Amino acid sequence: MAYTIDWSGDPAVVLIDQTALPQREEYLRCETVPELIAAIRRLAVRGAPALGVAGALGVALAMRTSADPAADIAALRAARPTAVNLAWGVDRAAALVPGGSDAVLAEALAIRDEDVASSASMAAYGSELVTELVGGDPVLLTHCNTGGLACVTGGTALGVAIALHRAGRLREVIASETRPLLQGARLTAWELGRAGVPYRIAADGAGPSLMARGLVDAVIVGADRICANGDVVNKIGTYAHALGAARAGIPFLVVAPESTVDPRTACGADVHIEDRPGAEVLELAGSPIAPAGSVAVNPAFDVTPADLVTAIVTDRRVIQLSRGGNLPGVPLGRLR
Repeated sequence: MAYTIDWSGDPAVVLIDQTALPQREEYLRCETVPELIAAIRRLAVRGAPALGVAGALGVALAMRTSADPAADIAALRAARPTAVNLAWGVDRAAALVPGGSDAVLAEALAIRDEDVASSASMAAYGSELVTELVGGDPVLLTHCNTGGLACVTGGTALGVAIALHRAGRLREVIASETRPLLQGARLTAWELGRAGVPYRIAADGAGPSLMARGLVDAVIVGADRICANGDVVNKIGTYAHALGAARAGIPFLVVAPESTVDPRTACGADVHIEDRPGAEVLELAGSPIAPAGSVAVNPAFDVTPADLVTAIVTDRRVIQLSRGGNLPGVPLGRLR
């Protein structure tokens, strides 16, 4: 399968099951919208760009298989509340509903194809920016998974790292393990290994110390939502890495498609942060790791304030933000 997620003419949405990686490479066929929603909620498909495509393809699936397409479309849109791309993909495809199922499918496939082109554009912009800011042969620290698994193919932040490696301009990637579901250790390491990129895995809490010791040249992450003021919503643990980068005086770079920029949300405080089941924290691979009766708090995302962000790279532009004089930047107010 060339793509993380794609359309099958049966009809069905076909996607790689990210929960099975790295032990098994398996694919799911979602033949109904409830099946697709279940895959989204259990993170079989995840990553903001991939969720946008899933949302659009889900609308096409609803038009062909559902007795009540409007209800299924609404349920799909609400499946995960924090990442803006899911609702964006649903809304864009749903706008074509009056034109019929063929028009909806054509729009969904256009969104898929645009995502492929978007990854290539972000890789080009981002790799140039990294080289400009820190020179050649850097060590990059990344968090969660932002490669082809998080998109249709290619990737956001990890796509930049792989592009640098292919150009001979990268020393190493440090992948934080990304508790509690280990997207860094399971997924990012899997993608880096397949691409031949040198990497090491670090505990989430090790990142700021590695930066302070001069062992990281830049932090590069993705985003699930970028607010109008430049606040970045991303996987829980991102904020700590941003604080570490600010203290160490190294760049903190965010790479995400333009569709992740949400001008309707003023700032991070306005974003509903998804809370996930406590069992994700209290168990590891189904085995308890905490005393019986323990209660967990498990926010899926956090907010990194704009003043900790050096630059945002999209598929259309590089937005340099002010960062306390550590690096040259252009203060923005609102993203435009």
